[in-house]
Amino acid sequence: MCFAALEKHWLSDRISGIVPDMEKKIIKKLQQAVGKANLLTSLEECSCYSYDASGQNFMPDAVALPESTAQVAALLRLADEYRFPVIPRGAGSGTTGGSLPVHGGLVIGFSRMHRILEIDPENMIAVVEPGVVTGELQAAVKKHGLMYPPDPASLKFCSIGGNAAECAGGPSAVKYGVTRDYIIGLEVVLPNGEIMRTGVRTEKGVVGYDLTRLFIGSEGTLAIFTKLILRLLPLAEAKATFLLSFSSLAQATGLVAKSLTAGLMPCTLEYMDRTAVQVVRDRLSNSLPEETAALLLVEFDGSKAEVEQQGKLFAEFVQQEDCVVRRAESEEETQELWLARRSIAPACLSLRPHKISEDVVVPRSRIPELVRFVEQLTQELELIILTFGHAGDGNIHVNIMVDKQNEQEYGKGLKAKERLFERVLSMGGTLSGEHGVGITKSPFLSQELDETALSVMRRLKGLFDPHNILNPGKIFPV
Repeated sequence: MCFAALEKHWLSDRISGIVPDMEKKIIKKLQQAVGKANLLTSLEECSCYSYDASGQNFMPDAVALPESTAQVAALLRLADEYRFPVIPRGAGSGTTGGSLPVHGGLVIGFSRMHRILEIDPENMIAVVEPGVVTGELQAAVKKHGLMYPPDPASLKFCSIGGNAAECAGGPSAVKYGVTRDYIIGLEVVLPNGEIMRTGVRTEKGVVGYDLTRLFIGSEGTLAIFTKLILRLLPLAEAKATFLLSFSSLAQATGLVAKSLTAGLMPCTLEYMDRTAVQVVRDRLSNSLPEETAALLLVEFDGSKAEVEQQGKLFAEFVQQEDCVVRRAESEEETQELWLARRSIAPACLSLRPHKISEDVVVPRSRIPELVRFVEQLTQELELIILTFGHAGDGNIHVNIMVDKQNEQEYGKGLKAKERLFERVLSMGGTLSGEHGVGITKSPFLSQELDETALSVMRRLKGLFDPHNILNPGKIFPV
């Protein structure tokens, strides 16, 4: 067992025989910081932290499982002293490799820092540790008549800290926004072990630079979250869910912008193409028309009066469209529809053993153009590519299905990714709406950001982390 960065640092000016002794010394100090039982060093234990949903593997040298801010700070002071990499990790549900130890080093897992520290119903805030599971927080605040709106598809197991690091979104973003809109304050540990608090517990606060927003979405490269102050909203009184089946893909995607400009305000507006529908068809008890080329899942929430009005306006609006409309008649039926939608990502692996998962965003009015382009790629490159996702805000997930053991097919998949990115940027879009950059998108960063912006970002990284300790190799191309 050896710390890759430490070995390079020490071997540059010392004899190799010293390195094992230094490793033992560091291991002992790490054990003192978190407790011997909470420092994992065996191959079997560390392998559990070597992968995420991107499908890539990088073995850490050790894994620490702290239970307090003080322990996190102690770990980072050691990293600053001995110059080894530290990689913060939530539930490992990310798809861009953001939590992978690409240069070895110490992974810090937050499964023991999973407490909801406070729910304040009067001021509608919650204070949580980073390991809190998103769905469990939603269930907890619901008991107080409140809601935490961000709802990524992996909400049953993803963590708030990971959501904050990637600025996760989800289906409700079209109405409620994304994770950064609900984090109003943070406690973080900097790479040198210093503890800092940012933000407020109030609705307003403009004292100093907005460091809270800077850290959200920074993918663990600037600081490590140890507490998060979250803004909550009153729980919606009522909800209405509609499923629309279309025989025309263009008609389904074209309806997205039309519905929003018609004065309708759904809390979710989700899209699924034919292939996406096929992989989850068995999860729907009511059969769909055989000619179904696309589905829209549309939901309204609010007061009973608001939902009734919006539901009525929507029913009148879609009468003009050539589609089959189904309204969920019970909470069970609503949950069934959502289960099918949230199952697409894992279910599509029945088509091919691997996927290149992208989460591009384009202006809503250009979704039909994007989907047509993907259809062309599918035919031209002879690949299986499915599109689905958060059409209400233009965030379309494009899953390119491949078998990595088939070099020709995998090569075509990578080519499809490159061409997809080129087209998205030419349409005024962005390469990621919620998955982040990590390592899978970093080679393409300069296509979206100009050199001045990249230079400023690198300087910010250097200011917070001069020794490149936190999550090295992420975001910026190496």
